[in-house]
Amino acid sequence: MTTENLVPDATSASRKFVVHQPRKRFVVAITGASGHIYGIRLLDVLRELNCETHLVMSKSAMVALAYETDIKVKGIRDRADHVYSNDDVAAAISSGSFRTQGMFIAPCSAKTLGEIASGACGTLVSRAADVMLKERRRLVLMFRETPLHLGHCRNMVSVTEMGAIVMPPVPAFYSRPESVEDIIDHTVGRALDLFDLDVGVVKRWKE
Repeated sequence: MTTENLVPDATSASRKFVVHQPRKRFVVAITGASGHIYGIRLLDVLRELNCETHLVMSKSAMVALAYETDIKVKGIRDRADHVYSNDDVAAAISSGSFRTQGMFIAPCSAKTLGEIASGACGTLVSRAADVMLKERRRLVLMFRETPLHLGHCRNMVSVTEMGAIVMPPVPAFYSRPESVEDIIDHTVGRALDLFDLDVGVVKRWKE
């Protein structure tokens, strides 16, 4: 290649770049841990904010769902703009070139945490999470397990060192919640705070 090849011609010099400003995109994953309502509520609030949502549910999530809520799988899928199978590792959200604001895994199971910590990408959930880390996008893991053994703690350290945010859905009782919905909304609001999205549901300390 000569230096002439590196000089833009008149056509490329006159090319205009178009700046696209689409709706904010978020990936929401729901796995098999207890706490499906957090993922469901996130989908509802993101829709209220006119954000574009991309949903993937693990098979374990679909099985466990019936134990926690009367909402069916279809009812959850209908809340999202785009839905993917967890087996579809070639889906749009599996590529770093598909731009998003970030990803929530709500709830995040111990199995999913372990896959992300190890770099294993055998499912779309773990692959999409890996994409967030490699592209330096925000990944919020609402890890729902207790009590914890040393392996859980080490996995949380590993994903944190890689850039993820581990956010166990721990209630804040200083807000004097009057219902389960208040507790859920406060936690979801705090998760959205991590993306500078204030939806007005968080009772903030001394405000």
